[in-house]
Amino acid sequence: MSTTRSVAPALTRRDLRTLALSAFGGALEFYDFVVFVFFVTVIGKLFFPPEAPQWLAQLQAFGIFAAGYLARPLGGIVMAHFGDLFGRKRMFTLSILLMALSTLGIGLAPTYATLGIAAPILLLVLRVLQGSAIGGEVPGAWVFVSEHVPARRVGLACGTLTGGLTAGILIGSLAAGAVQRGFSPEDVAAFGWRLPFLAGGAFGLVAVYLRQWLEETPVFEEMRARKALAAEMPLKTVIRDHRGAIVVSLLLTWFLSAAIVTVILMTPTFLQTLHGFDAATALAANAYATLALSVGCVLAGAAADRFGGPRCLVVGAVALAAATLALYGYGAADPALMAPLYTLAGLTVAVVAVVPKVLVEAFPPAVRFSGISFSYNLGYAIAGGLTPMLVTLMLRLDANAPAHYVAVVSVVGAATAAFLAVRGRRAAALAA
Repeated sequence: MSTTRSVAPALTRRDLRTLALSAFGGALEFYDFVVFVFFVTVIGKLFFPPEAPQWLAQLQAFGIFAAGYLARPLGGIVMAHFGDLFGRKRMFTLSILLMALSTLGIGLAPTYATLGIAAPILLLVLRVLQGSAIGGEVPGAWVFVSEHVPARRVGLACGTLTGGLTAGILIGSLAAGAVQRGFSPEDVAAFGWRLPFLAGGAFGLVAVYLRQWLEETPVFEEMRARKALAAEMPLKTVIRDHRGAIVVSLLLTWFLSAAIVTVILMTPTFLQTLHGFDAATALAANAYATLALSVGCVLAGAAADRFGGPRCLVVGAVALAAATLALYGYGAADPALMAPLYTLAGLTVAVVAVVPKVLVEAFPPAVRFSGISFSYNLGYAIAGGLTPMLVTLMLRLDANAPAHYVAVVSVVGAATAAFLAVRGRRAAALAA
C-alpha cells in the first residue's frame, strides 16, 4: 500500500533546494562514471600491450568501461537494502564518496609501461568500484527526489534529477574536448587524460560535503514513525511479490541504456574511428546533443506528469529510433548535417527521463529502493554492460549497427509502454 502525500499545486522552496542539491551531486557523480568513455582510445593504448591492434585495444578498453555496468547490481543491492531499512540519505551520501575516491584512483593509476599486466587489472578494480557507487546513486537519487515532492510532480522531479545526471555527461564531454584542444596528442597520452579524473574526484568530495544539507525523505520518516518499514529482507519481498514490476523495469532499463550508452557515450568514438571526424569536432557535437538531452529531460518529466508516462514513452521511442537512424544514415556522411542531427538525436534521448517515474510508481515505498535498484541495475548490467562490446562487434558487419540496435530496442520500449497503457486503462475501468 502506497504512502500518501499531500498534493500541492507547485514545488516548495525546500523541494527546489532538494532537487538542486541532488541534481548537482548527481551530475558530478555521473561525470566521474562516464568520463572514462571519452578517453577510451587513449586508455586502450596506455593500459594494454602496445603490439595489440587498434580494434582489439579499443574493445578491451570498452570491456573495462562495461565492467562498471556489470558491477552496478552489487553496490545497488547493498545500498538499497540499507536504504530501505535505515534511510535514503545515508546511502545517498555514501555512494558519492565511493565514486570520488575510485575516480581519483583512476587518475593516479600507473599504465602498462609501468606495471605491465597489473595495470589493466588495477584499472578494472577501480572501474568496478565506480560501478558499485553509481549502482546505489541513480536509483537512490530517483527515490530520494520522488519522495520529497508532491505526488503529481514526480515526473518533473525525476526529469530534473535525470537532467542533472545527464549534465554530468555534458561536463565530461566538455572536459574531454578541452583536453583535446589544449594539449597535443602526445601530451594527452602522457598526462592530459588524467586531469578530468583528478578534477572529478576532487569535486566529488565537495559534493559529499554538500549532501549533508539534505534531509531524509518525508515518505521514509512517515514509514519509520508508523513502523511500516520492511519486515523482512526487502529484496526477498521484491522478488516474491513484484515480479511483474521487475520484468517491466528490466525492459525499460534496456531501452534507457541503449539510448544513453549508444547515442550519447559511444557515438563520439564511432564518429572518429569510423567516419573520420576529428576528436574536437565529434566531442563538440556530442556537447550539443547532451545539452539538448539535459534540457529535454526536464521537459519529458513534466510531460509525463501531464500526459502519463506510458504515452510519453511510446511517442518518445518512435522519435528516438527515427532520429538515430537519421544521424547515422545522413549525419555521419555529411559534416554539415552531423552536429544538427546529433543534437536532434540527443533531444529524443530525453525520453529516458520518463522511465524513473514509471519505476518509482511500480514499487511500494517499503521496498521501493530495493525494487528499483535490483531491476534497474540488473538491467543496466546486462544491457549497458554488453552494449559496447556487442555494437563494436556488430560494426564489423554493419556500418550503421549503432542506429539499428537503438531502433530495435526502441521497439521493445514502445511495446512495453503500450502494455502499461492498456493495463492502466483496464485498472481504471475496473476501479470505476
